[in-house]
Amino acid sequence: MADLNINFAGIKSPNPFWLASAPPTNMGPMIERAFDAGWGGAVWKTLGEPITNVSSRLASLDQGALRMIGLNNIELITDRPLEVNLKEVYECKKKYPKHAVIVSLMVESKREAWQEIVKKSQDTGCDGFELNFGCPHGMSERGMGAAMGQVPEYTCMVTEWVKEVSNLPVIVKLTPNVTHIVPPGHAAQKGGADAVSLINTINSVMGVDIDTMIPYPNVNGMAAHGGYCGTAVKPIALNMVSELARDPEFNIPISGIGGINNWRDAVEFLLLGAGNVQVCTAVMHYGYRIVEDMIDGLNNYLDEKGFASVNHIIGKSVERVTDWGNLDLNYDVKAQVNNEHCIRCNLCYIACEDGAHQSFRFHEVDGKRYPYVLDEECVGCNLCALVCPSPGAITMKRVDAGGPSESWRDRTSGK
Repeated sequence: MADLNINFAGIKSPNPFWLASAPPTNMGPMIERAFDAGWGGAVWKTLGEPITNVSSRLASLDQGALRMIGLNNIELITDRPLEVNLKEVYECKKKYPKHAVIVSLMVESKREAWQEIVKKSQDTGCDGFELNFGCPHGMSERGMGAAMGQVPEYTCMVTEWVKEVSNLPVIVKLTPNVTHIVPPGHAAQKGGADAVSLINTINSVMGVDIDTMIPYPNVNGMAAHGGYCGTAVKPIALNMVSELARDPEFNIPISGIGGINNWRDAVEFLLLGAGNVQVCTAVMHYGYRIVEDMIDGLNNYLDEKGFASVNHIIGKSVERVTDWGNLDLNYDVKAQVNNEHCIRCNLCYIACEDGAHQSFRFHEVDGKRYPYVLDEECVGCNLCALVCPSPGAITMKRVDAGGPSESWRDRTSGK
């Protein structure tokens, strides 16, 4: 079996699967059960000044029978006393010395406040800190969370404050609620961060009860925007992770977060530059034991691909991500219908006719009506293959001669 041990920014853990700072890491006994299940590390639910949470605080996006493909929350940081949390951090780390125990922190934007809580927290024996500059609701209205992360200068400043008194690795958790993730990443690195984690949750309103006309989640007839997470945010998270990973000036580790449900999701983050992954919503849905399949799946994948260590796949796909202007304009694919797998539902025709390039027609084969593709009209957009419910019925076949590539930048530069 492959070696799953990692050293992330100086923090060692038996595998790259960590729990994100969230309800599943709210207290010591929970994290201890998670470690027993197989999780390699955990980021404690964010500590800070005492707060009061509201009820209710969660709402979900469902798709037919699929529950919680997206989750919205308006929960704030821990509402448990700081002293109780710190005692449990100490006890947890003492019981599980080989697992990563990270303390997430968020306080008001004052040097003395940050440095005081850092000093108290590092006495617990924790392995490092995660600075929560990402929370988009509640705390941001108080000048914390995303209010910090959206201003690179503040991100750099607070990171410097922490590094002045911290002798432990510092991870800066970035907010996705920005137009470009690279400047906040650079700011964290400039401030002395040992790593970054991303993404935190995305500003959202989950929906409205059209009978009562009250948005979700309902707090005594009112609602507020919250943070969006879960399966649906994975593409956004992968993009932001890869943006930082391929930036030539960014050179600190990345912890990938957002929509990770299984080992395949985790591998995608690792391939795009994440040094480990953090999971929250999937655990809230299915429980801690999902890590068992994650560990087995990752082990089998690494063995199948011939990698001796999980560290050998980190960033393997980064060089495959580029800007649109560098893509090959000469590469050409066309859709093809395989009648043996076609169930004649005609979704390909409908999608192409009303939503794409009118490339499908019908013909009769052995007395049955099948769709076929007009090559001269097909632009290779993939829509038909994406809507097709029958595996193998539609494939995309390369039809260009495979000659020299030419990008938009090549054409505009006269190359």
